[in-house]
Amino acid sequence: MVCGIVGYIGDKQALPILIEGLKRLEYRGYDSAGVAVHNGHCINISKTKGRLTVLEQRIDPNQLQGTLGIGHTRWATHGEPSDINSHPHTNQSGEIAIVHNGIIENYMKLKDWLQKEGYVFVSETDTEVVAHLINYYYRGDLVEAVRNTLDKIEGSYALGVIAKDHPDCMVVARKDSPLVIGLGDGENYIASDIPAILKYTRRVYLLEYREIALIRRDAVEIIDQYGKKVQKEVFEVTWDVESAEKGGYQHFMIKEIHEEPKALRDTMASRIVDGKVNLSDLNVTREQLEKAGKIIIIACGTAYHAGVVGKYVIEKLARIPVDVEIASEFRYKDPLINEDNIVIIISQSGETADTLAAMRMCKKVGAKVIAITNVVGSTVSREADHVVYTWAGPEIAVASTKAYTTQLLCMYMMALDFADKMGRISADEYQRIIEEIRKLPELAQEILDDKEIIQRCADETFNASSIFYMGRGLDYAVAMEGSLKLKEISYIHSEAYAAGELKHGTIALIEEGTPVVALATQKGLFEKTLSNIKEVKARGAFVIAVAMEGDTEIEKEADRVIYIPRVYDILAPVLVVIPLQLYAYYVAVAKGCDVDKPRNLAKSVTVE
Repeated sequence: MVCGIVGYIGDKQALPILIEGLKRLEYRGYDSAGVAVHNGHCINISKTKGRLTVLEQRIDPNQLQGTLGIGHTRWATHGEPSDINSHPHTNQSGEIAIVHNGIIENYMKLKDWLQKEGYVFVSETDTEVVAHLINYYYRGDLVEAVRNTLDKIEGSYALGVIAKDHPDCMVVARKDSPLVIGLGDGENYIASDIPAILKYTRRVYLLEYREIALIRRDAVEIIDQYGKKVQKEVFEVTWDVESAEKGGYQHFMIKEIHEEPKALRDTMASRIVDGKVNLSDLNVTREQLEKAGKIIIIACGTAYHAGVVGKYVIEKLARIPVDVEIASEFRYKDPLINEDNIVIIISQSGETADTLAAMRMCKKVGAKVIAITNVVGSTVSREADHVVYTWAGPEIAVASTKAYTTQLLCMYMMALDFADKMGRISADEYQRIIEEIRKLPELAQEILDDKEIIQRCADETFNASSIFYMGRGLDYAVAMEGSLKLKEISYIHSEAYAAGELKHGTIALIEEGTPVVALATQKGLFEKTLSNIKEVKARGAFVIAVAMEGDTEIEKEADRVIYIPRVYDILAPVLVVIPLQLYAYYVAVAKGCDVDKPRNLAKSVTVE
């Protein structure tokens, strides 16, 4: 879910803190925004369709005085973007106000029942049901009213609740959708993501599945769904707010692409020691690998594409069968999985709803679950048996870049670790790959230092209505990610194809001037890919090829060639994707698109 939640209680004016926090969540994407502030006597609300700038223009600060408040940025799921459908929502009297991330799956049934009880609805949202339910159960105890409400609703939620009768507290709860509580001195905060409150505190509680918290200025009490008190450890945030700022770049996306060399270096820093991969935190033994039968990689979107590369390298190096599954499909197909299988979950945010649900299915049957994620303290990291962090640092742009390349690096290190334990890789090949991995940050920097040809390619093709990507083997796996990046941020129709499949229908789409991005970095498949380039050229395609330095033969066939530094074939995906990310970025900029916040998309998809 792309929605953002922020809340504050303390001795300062809440409104500026709410607005500032919501601005730091803009990267999540949204179509409307609103705030509710308790002035000590009643709750005042301002909300509107559109960006936060629209809300700021509409707000009268004199009417939103108070030191307790909640704010929200919404992405429409139930009901079109509108002022009325925007959050916060209230009960009929306006004495209870709530913000909500997630989806209430049984809201129609509850709405019908509440209407029969005399409740009048003004919006089309599922969230309004929650406000009326809390009102229905409220008998003076706000926590108990929220608890009873949560027993009735099905689906996902992160909730922030304030009430007229309680000017000194707010109640929050979560199930599936993330929510954190920021701890201050005589003041406390809530947020759906840490960057929203990092300016004010580094000390947070990470709310767990079906936990409820009563938050006052100077105290936080947490209970589970049964009303039992929960003792929490304080989580200390180690990264700083500056790392989430643009730092002079035009967009977060281009900043994060330029951070890839550092992210790669950080991800391998403590894991390649004395010429060996050190993944001792995984604790996967040879016996477990032999018994596993197969490895299952589960992910969505960009993380899924990293998993496709992972399948290639684990099968090639460790000779263990690997299935790669889209999480949203895996959940509903009665998957063949048992307690011996090893499952690798990949999620940048660690909060992806479908991926979480798939992980829980696997844990239910006793499978060993390894998570690859970028977010320390995320739900995936807490619920998996073992975690490999990517250490990419905060990634703000919706379109993932450095998270993807570091996910790839984790897959390579895992494949080497498995291959070594299984005795299926020679010492010479193992060392060669290690040496080549250690060069990747430097080689990635070389690509970034010589990007003019990529900008030129973007300038020549940004007006295209369709752009196709093709490759073979690992190049095809990366082509899928390159195509996704382009369509995500430029809104140009794009598809990726296994180059050998062109003759089976796809070539019918190629006409005069159609841009085709052809990846040709795999030595054993280079000549075959050249033949495929000739095929599309014969139909009028404008071919942008990506190849390794020295493979100049490709210049005879392609219109433009982007070279990457020569590297061991199997590691090429880490470098090949960088020109594709840059190409997508420059195409989107040329088109005037909102690169960091593309329409309809979310950074963290916490609903199905």
